[in-house]
Amino acid sequence: MGKTLSTSDLRREAVVNSAIAVFAKSGYLGTPVAAVARHAEISPAYVFKLFPSKEELFVVALEQAFEQIHATLAAGAQASADQTANGLLTAMGGAYASLIANRDLLMIQVHALSVADVPEIGTAFRKGLETLTKFVKKRSGAPDEAVQRFFAYGQLCHLIVTTSLDGNQAAWARLLTAGIRHP
Repeated sequence: MGKTLSTSDLRREAVVNSAIAVFAKSGYLGTPVAAVARHAEISPAYVFKLFPSKEELFVVALEQAFEQIHATLAAGAQASADQTANGLLTAMGGAYASLIANRDLLMIQVHALSVADVPEIGTAFRKGLETLTKFVKKRSGAPDEAVQRFFAYGQLCHLIVTTSLDGNQAAWARLLTAGIRHP
């Protein structure tokens, strides 16, 4: 039987989902907790009851984003007809490209990078990256160099999506986007 969530658990989940959406739009520094509360349709005081600080709220939202990424990579690998290292990396990359069509998950990562010098955020980002790196390495069985290229390629995808380079016909943009398409 499934676990029934309490009202506070449901509100916590709603606040985290709202935090991802709101922080993705205006970043950590540009987002007051009141904006997250407004999006979640609850009071700022209740948000602070659930998350004592803005840093904690951002970290939990970032962790949730990394959990979604992990689940997506796992599903991509599971669904791959080609279970070779290369096939698995390709399938995980395709699944991730579909996931970041939801710009909120992409942008919270981008914003987290911009404030990685905030100790709690930097620690959470590194932990999420560590978990994904270990998962991709273990699940794919790929050599270290291939795993490094997988993540480098992912960062190029971030650049292409965040700067809207898909479809840009300038020679320099075509050089960066050649063979890369996002949903």
